[in-house]
Amino acid sequence: MGMNIGSGSASGDPEVMSEINTTPLIDVMLVLLIMLIITIPIQLHSVNLNMPVGNPPPPSTPPEIVRVDIDAGGTIRWNGEVVGDTALLESKLGAAAAQEVTPELHVRPDRKVPYRHVAAVMAAVQRKGLTKVGLVGGEQFI
Repeated sequence: MGMNIGSGSASGDPEVMSEINTTPLIDVMLVLLIMLIITIPIQLHSVNLNMPVGNPPPPSTPPEIVRVDIDAGGTIRWNGEVVGDTALLESKLGAAAAQEVTPELHVRPDRKVPYRHVAAVMAAVQRKGLTKVGLVGGEQFI
């Protein structure tokens, strides 16, 4: 067991410490971290919406409903009638968008249809500017 008593150099000057003292650096970082935590606003997991008050009057006439079915093979049906290609679908969508009262589109994809077919129909609906669109049959995906 030994003990270091001196520097061992001929002159009595102490040696220069070459290591940095990290204690003040850590203290400053902890203070900055606490300040950051205090100043961050509390995040809420809710979205505030201004909802209308009261019940709107029912429509005078029930809206026309157009069913667009997409089967597992990607075949598109417009109210039960097979639509051969996307050009015919887009012409039917354009005619529906040109009506004075736009109809409601109920898109019902089959459970096994590839998503690209559903996305193509939804893109065509968006291009024609129809806004009353609903995806029907979500209970089959549960």
